Amino acid sequence: MLEGWEWIIIGVVAIVIIMWGPAKIPEFAKALGRAKGEFSKAQKEFSDAATTVITTPTTTVAPVASAPAIKTKDEMLLETAQKLGVPTEGKTREQLSDEISVKVKILGAE
Repeated sequence: MLEGWEWIIIGVVAIVIIMWGPAKIPEFAKALGRAKGEFSKAQKEFSDAATTVITTPTTTVAPVASAPAIKTKDEMLLETAQKLGVPTEGKTREQLSDEISVKVKILGAE
């Protein structure tokens, strides 16, 4: 007996046939096959490159201390507001974004 997933697959196939017609299905399958092939090729290249980097003894890794600090969205929003002279205390993220937008429009119009 058919269970839930089988009915969903049958329904999707029926909808596809109704929407595109039987003539478009082979084209769709060919495009899907090409996409899968490209994905597999890229995945293999990435895997080969990662393996090469890991197994190559001459590869050097930069010290962690020299890596730039990654800022969160909130930190970038606060920094931008402070640079534009927008007060930040007691305001939500949306309020700060709105005030920054207004300030930028004003500065752009000048």
